[in-house]
Amino acid sequence: MIALVDCNNFYVSCERVFDPRLRGKPVAVLSNNDGCVIARSQEIKDLGVPMGIPAFQIDQRLKRQCVLLSSNYTLYGDMSRRVVETLNTFCPQVEVYSIDESFLDFEGFASDRLIGHCVELRRTVQRHTGIPVGVGLASSRTLAKIANHRAKKDPNGHGVCLMEADSIDTQRWLEHLPVAEVWGVAGRSAARLATLGIHTAWQLREADPKHVRRHFSVVMERTVRELRGESCLAPEDSDVPRERIMTSRSFGRPTGDLEQLRQAVRAHATRGAEKLRRQGSVARAVQVFLRTNRHRPDQPQHHPSLVVPLPTASDDSLAIVATATQALARMHRQGHQYMKAGVMLLDLQDKATLQHDIFASESADTQRNERLMDTLDAINRKHGRGALSLGKASDNAAWQLKCEHRTPRYTTRWDELPVARL
Repeated sequence: MIALVDCNNFYVSCERVFDPRLRGKPVAVLSNNDGCVIARSQEIKDLGVPMGIPAFQIDQRLKRQCVLLSSNYTLYGDMSRRVVETLNTFCPQVEVYSIDESFLDFEGFASDRLIGHCVELRRTVQRHTGIPVGVGLASSRTLAKIANHRAKKDPNGHGVCLMEADSIDTQRWLEHLPVAEVWGVAGRSAARLATLGIHTAWQLREADPKHVRRHFSVVMERTVRELRGESCLAPEDSDVPRERIMTSRSFGRPTGDLEQLRQAVRAHATRGAEKLRRQGSVARAVQVFLRTNRHRPDQPQHHPSLVVPLPTASDDSLAIVATATQALARMHRQGHQYMKAGVMLLDLQDKATLQHDIFASESADTQRNERLMDTLDAINRKHGRGALSLGKASDNAAWQLKCEHRTPRYTTRWDELPVARL
């Protein structure tokens, strides 16, 4: 049996843990640079504020009733880690799917005690972290996703729902579930399925898997089998190494200062190299780009992009940052106000199978830098991203995100610890 544990309104729930005054109020969390709504409490959903709406487009009468907060990813990441640590005490196999979702493998657990076990899991996560969760149980990941959705909607289920693949109850639910709401079925796929007469999750379950595969792919065939209760989506199926890695972000305010742009590019290159090492790849080239504000035709425009090959395929932050900053120096023009910078790592290869140049592989510098990167990653995993970095960013740098309504990072910064008052 597989369980999907999903944190309810996760970003908002994290904020409410440390500010109980937000409970019961309509709360939304905004995207980078306080742009669009990316998380909503149930109260703000009930007011009709849609997901993804730009903050400036929210009706002023509604905005006066709402609390709009800047995204606080440092806090959310640490709270996610705490939730997962608690889940590990209830199940030996926890597969983290996203920042607010994890799959748990309960193979071997007594079925008659599983629901009670998950009810206690919910209580413990709430007690240890303050985060409410829902639990969906089924014999496949796709059904567990659907069960989790039911768990959140059912007021009498104590936040836990078990869906038996062949039960009448499951059939009735799937008969009323639009196929577009099935995990892994995107809007375009749903439209194509409709041309085959498949509109509901039950119709997809009853379709011929081989027929579906001919019209779509092996992934859609697996979805059909998953709806029948067959567990055929392994963890590694969703963990395919990326062919390129890009890190970029719009600035909090425009800048033409070369040193601030260098800091932004260095931060993006460092983050890209971390992702590269995590998936066990090396890059052969680095692309850097800059953007001015296209919506300001009264200002000089400049949108350069430059690809620079690395001397040897590498996952070394030092080499990648050095190459990226060299590219920046070649592209930068005085008199332009840039609004965005980004770094893309290209021509990725599996590090384990790469045939290194014999001289490079025997280089003492290469071996030393690999040990350095291992140490850097270990420290940042233990103490949080950015605990140890290449270079230091200026305080209040223009390229830093705009976050005028960000709450304190309560759990990871000594100077932002919550204060208890009698």
